[in-house]
Amino acid sequence: MSETILMIEDEAEIAELVRDYLETEGFNVVIASDGKEGLEQFHRVAPSLVILDLMLPEIDGMEVCRSIRSASTVPVLMMTAKRSETDKIIGLGIGADDYITKPFSPGELTARVKAHLRRTRYFSAQQEQGVLRYGKLSLDEKKINARLSERDLLLSAKEFQILYVLARRPGQVYSKEQLFNEVWGYDHLGDFNSLNVYIRKLREKIETDPSKPEWIQTVWGVGYKFNGDWK
Repeated sequence: MSETILMIEDEAEIAELVRDYLETEGFNVVIASDGKEGLEQFHRVAPSLVILDLMLPEIDGMEVCRSIRSASTVPVLMMTAKRSETDKIIGLGIGADDYITKPFSPGELTARVKAHLRRTRYFSAQQEQGVLRYGKLSLDEKKINARLSERDLLLSAKEFQILYVLARRPGQVYSKEQLFNEVWGYDHLGDFNSLNVYIRKLREKIETDPSKPEWIQTVWGVGYKFNGDWK
């Protein structure tokens, strides 16, 4: 059965072009032309991935992303015509897994969709059945669920993937390049803003004092490592 991609885009020409590219790759594509319809279709078709425009009628892309993220960890790829880093960082901060700036190559977008789905399948189909446990923190790779002090952590799919990649090899230092490619599955192109945002959001959710992180530690000039000895 082909995977379903939900594209929420009010510019019909762009939506149809992307749909054509994705359908040639075997995906089933559902198009919604505004935020309200997008949320309705999201709950109706349960897509494997959402391509979401930032500027939408009815309900804007940011609010749509918040609503999706409150209900699901499905990957969200946000499109924006705005080039400011602020828009990109805000979008990632409320749960988008990636962004692409218009105008873009349909081939690049298709490659990113495949990469996100490949990474999602990888983390969903781990052969190991155990749960990683470090003191009060546990990571269930099969359920894509994280718990700290017996409470569920509300992590997005990308947040969980970053945390899991670090935690499966505690003490190993990952450069930003390595971590980005492990989680996103394609070249970083020199843009680490998204990774920096996710690390910050993760620390806000799992650290007692995010300004003095104990779980996810920075190795200055190199990257990050997971401290498996922290209780």
